[in-house]
Amino acid sequence: MRGAGTKQTRLIASATPPSWPTAVSRKPVSFTDKEEFGVAKRRSRNSKGSKKSNDSLFDAVGENLVGVPLRQAAQEKYLNYSLSVITSRALPDVRDGLKPVQRRILYTMDGQNLSATSKHVKCAKVVGDVMGRFHPHGDSSIYEAMVRMAQSFSLRMPLVDGSGNFGSVDGDNAAAMRYTECRMSPIAAEVLADLATRTVAFKPNYDGSREEPVVLPSRMPNLLVNGSTGIAVGMATNIPPHNLREVCNALLKLLRDPEVKDYQLVANDAVQGPDFPTGGQITNTKDELREIYATGTGTVKLRGTVKLVKIDGNRVLQIDSIPFGVNKALMVERIAEIIYSGKLPLVTEVRDLSTEDIRVDLVLRKDADENKVLAYLYKHTQLQNNFNVNLTCLVPTENPEVGAPNRLSLKEILWHFLHFRLDVVTKRLENELRALERRIHILNGFALIFDALDEIIRIIRKSDGKADAAAKIMKRFPADAKGGGLDEEQTDAILELRLYRLARLEINMILDELKNKNKRASEIRKLLAEDTADTNASGRWQIVRGEIEKLIEDFGKSEAGKRRSTIDTVEEEEYTAEDFIVAEECHILVTTDGWVKRQKQIADPSKSRLRQGDTVLGCVAGSTRETIGFFSSLGVCYTARMIDIPASTGFGEPIQKLFKLKDGEKIVATMSFDPRVIGDISEDPKKPDLCPVTHALAATSNGFALRFGLQSFAEPSTRSGRRYARVAGAAKVIDVAAIHGSETILAVSRECRAMVCPAEEINYLSGPGKGVTLIRLAADDQLLGFKASTGDRDLMTVVTNRGAKKTISTAKYRITSRGGRGNEIQKNGKIDLILSLPPGAPPILEEE
Repeated sequence: MRGAGTKQTRLIASATPPSWPTAVSRKPVSFTDKEEFGVAKRRSRNSKGSKKSNDSLFDAVGENLVGVPLRQAAQEKYLNYSLSVITSRALPDVRDGLKPVQRRILYTMDGQNLSATSKHVKCAKVVGDVMGRFHPHGDSSIYEAMVRMAQSFSLRMPLVDGSGNFGSVDGDNAAAMRYTECRMSPIAAEVLADLATRTVAFKPNYDGSREEPVVLPSRMPNLLVNGSTGIAVGMATNIPPHNLREVCNALLKLLRDPEVKDYQLVANDAVQGPDFPTGGQITNTKDELREIYATGTGTVKLRGTVKLVKIDGNRVLQIDSIPFGVNKALMVERIAEIIYSGKLPLVTEVRDLSTEDIRVDLVLRKDADENKVLAYLYKHTQLQNNFNVNLTCLVPTENPEVGAPNRLSLKEILWHFLHFRLDVVTKRLENELRALERRIHILNGFALIFDALDEIIRIIRKSDGKADAAAKIMKRFPADAKGGGLDEEQTDAILELRLYRLARLEINMILDELKNKNKRASEIRKLLAEDTADTNASGRWQIVRGEIEKLIEDFGKSEAGKRRSTIDTVEEEEYTAEDFIVAEECHILVTTDGWVKRQKQIADPSKSRLRQGDTVLGCVAGSTRETIGFFSSLGVCYTARMIDIPASTGFGEPIQKLFKLKDGEKIVATMSFDPRVIGDISEDPKKPDLCPVTHALAATSNGFALRFGLQSFAEPSTRSGRRYARVAGAAKVIDVAAIHGSETILAVSRECRAMVCPAEEINYLSGPGKGVTLIRLAADDQLLGFKASTGDRDLMTVVTNRGAKKTISTAKYRITSRGGRGNEIQKNGKIDLILSLPPGAPPILEEE
């Protein structure tokens, strides 16, 4: 960096390695400014001849250039750049906790009198003044720093009071600076409190036109209270925010005992741990936190806080705080993605109901374990993350304008701040003493002339002017080495004195003022003469202590000063993938060709995607924790959990992937074993021959039928399934239906015979069997299907071999006993098939 009034040697970088001789060996000469170097370059450009080489340039500028190795020049330039970034851009100062841009923003706002009680002004005005006077790095970086200083979710104690859109925790950008307004917050006054008395060093700004403070005389330990984040060259800082009251208590504790150990400063009566603006729960142990603060580095584990409430009968997990620095909108989006992709079926819905306060509702299923849900979210979302602590900052050096980067412990940061405050108090007292001495000097002159007022008035009246009067008064009361008499400054003050101040009352007031000023000056001299080694006995340290206590009283006990982040050591909840297979409503569709698929809901099975030529056999509803049975044409029931049925919006999967079906075996019926669908299928073990409330009826193509219980088929089976009927010869099971025993059975054969009989006449079997004769068939006849009717409106539509459709119901034919030939439907022709109506949408089940 170029210093004011200094000469700097200009170097030409050569690509020659350091071990090689340089191409040019000339005596280095300095340029006083850029203009001289520009003149030399123009001379080279305008010289005669077409040869343009380094030699011509050297000839033109004479002895003003020297060659250096490129590596050396690059190292020097990069070192200058890195030092500039470290000391002037990225790292905060341990004393006021501010980066240069933040310091310049507050200093400019103080110069514009934008206190907490003043009117808001446009941010563009402040940004413009900062950029024009102190920070020539572009308006966007200045405005971004100002926005962050005004965000209550970024700083624990915001230093700027913003009016307008200053962004949100959802990652929304602030409005343009021409729309927003700002002023300083109340606590910013504590950062600038002693600035007017010049208690800190000042330095020239970038163009030397004005001065700016090297550091602000902050009474607030801003570095720890608001924290800081920055990336420099080769180093970075990441300081978490803390609670103001706790930091001040730690300062007082260190003042009481300067030899206090590091771990004693991390306690309930000092710093408990970070206190983030967005709250959250810190899960580190006390020993882990003490290690972090002792070394200046470590990881703070932070998670959002959640409470379990009940809303409209639903159990809801309410997230009321999130980890610091997390984009809430992205976090909610990630949670929703997990829920709606089926990875977390324990949660049915996520709702972001945040206003000024954070509130994200996660609606749980009735049987969901909230601890398992939170464990999953902590691991797979930003509801829990880590804050990597790095207590790196600039510490003061012998050069008051430059700080040195260093990683400090908590005690070292507090120590630096306390001694900084002692220096500020000392300089404030010294400045006050100088002002007192100047005033006392004037008052002493007043006191001297009060005994000779008449003489002074006569001298003034006889004088030719102010200068003549001053000379005559100083001649009458000459100054001596002991401080007696009047000097020029006292005499000028006397001549400027207004006549009314010569009244006796005013004279007494001046004398009282002189007495008070002398008393105060004596007190200050005593304070400045004290030894500050003893922090408990020194008067200056007592002033520092009083300012810290007042800070606690004014800001630490307010609502904003309350701790927001809790510190609780918790045990990690263990979970497995099976914990998240929960009761979820679903629909399962089975086709005639044996393809099966599961979907959340199938509103219209007829519109579901099927393979060409395939039709819907059945569509049932149930919970993913319940089972479904597939009844085959060979009298075998295959049972699986509904969650194991492949979820698909396409054709699904062939059922052979789930079970081992024999050649020619087909699925003829499917049944949901969800109690809400099937009803009560429990059997009495003491009376195995007694029909359950709900049981099944199966019929075979040779006219036999049987009733059997379903309880033994409700549990998942092996791939080979369980047998429910024994089919003789080439006969096959044509259908299986769930009944209650009170239905009327309508069965139709190929030779136009219809049997209508009570279901209770068909024997109930406790195990697989052949069954009893439902309808006596001719040798070339076979049973096509049956229907368990509960009323006259239960119709069966058949198609004859001539293509005619005929509707059959139990009302058309008389009810007879089973085992007969049944009723004749028509005299001529045969029945080719029974039309099965497309299955309707499964009913919506009530949650358990």
